[in-house]
Amino acid sequence: MNFALGFKPLLGETNAMDSLEKQLICPICLEMFTKPVVILPCQHNLCRKCANDVFQASNPLWQSRGSTSRNLLVENIIDLYKQESARPIHPKSEQQQLMCEEHGEEKINIYCLTCETPTCSMCKVFGAHKDCEVAPLQNVYKRQKTELSDGIAMLVAGNDRIQALISQLEEICRTIEENGRRQKQHLCDKFDTLIAILEERKKDLVQCIGREQDQKLGHVRSLIRRHGDHLEGAVKLVEAAIHSMEEPQMAVFLQSSKEVFEKITDTAKASNIERTEHGYESMDHFIINTDDVADMLRTIDFQPGCQGEEGEEGSTPEDGAEDLAAQPSTEGESARH
Repeated sequence: MNFALGFKPLLGETNAMDSLEKQLICPICLEMFTKPVVILPCQHNLCRKCANDVFQASNPLWQSRGSTSRNLLVENIIDLYKQESARPIHPKSEQQQLMCEEHGEEKINIYCLTCETPTCSMCKVFGAHKDCEVAPLQNVYKRQKTELSDGIAMLVAGNDRIQALISQLEEICRTIEENGRRQKQHLCDKFDTLIAILEERKKDLVQCIGREQDQKLGHVRSLIRRHGDHLEGAVKLVEAAIHSMEEPQMAVFLQSSKEVFEKITDTAKASNIERTEHGYESMDHFIINTDDVADMLRTIDFQPGCQGEEGEEGSTPEDGAEDLAAQPSTEGESARH
């Protein structure tokens, strides 16, 4: 059905705009929203200024950014509403109606429910819509305007719920990030404690090895000095004996050789060389077996069913670290004994 263009809003448009305007009024200042925000957790919409005034009056430390979320959807609806309201609306006497192109002077005054298109009475009586079901155009207009207004209100309410859900999900994201950061730090602290315990235990065991090493080195070096002194005396005695052998006078030789011979005899008797026992240089008794501890460390995992620090009962990772570090000590002590 063809019809001429150039009509203005029909009866009932003002009522729909009024109904939409009621949805855009701030409950605090009773004016249309200015920079609307969603208040958490109640999900009401307020002007940003009204929200700041209300909550700062009750709590001077209240920070609006952490408790509100900008509602871009409502801002867009307000912009569209203002644009639509700015359109000039002519009085009823000046309204123009569509004219039927097929029947010239006939106005478009009915709506074909079968074909879902506006038409004129002549089309219903004599034209293409004579076998169709029709209804007054104004009735269909009002009904569809009401349905559209209800649909807008329902969409706005649904969008508010979605906006609230998005705000909640964003808050969940922030909470997840904070919880993850806190648990990472907690885990790092636990492992730092383990590392500190291992370093302390390593220091103790290294000192234990160092003490025995110094003791053995001191004993062996004292033997070296003692045997060195004995060797030096023996070398001098050999030189004296050789010098005595070179004496050409028999009488002098007999007198000097007797003394040298007595010294040689005494030196030979005193030459009981002290030795270290077999394997004295070995330090194998300080070997420790850390395989079990290493396997235990590799299997460190989160405790099932525990929720953060509150779920940790009984032994803590620090206690476990101390037990792990104590095992090499036991093995080292048993190996030495």
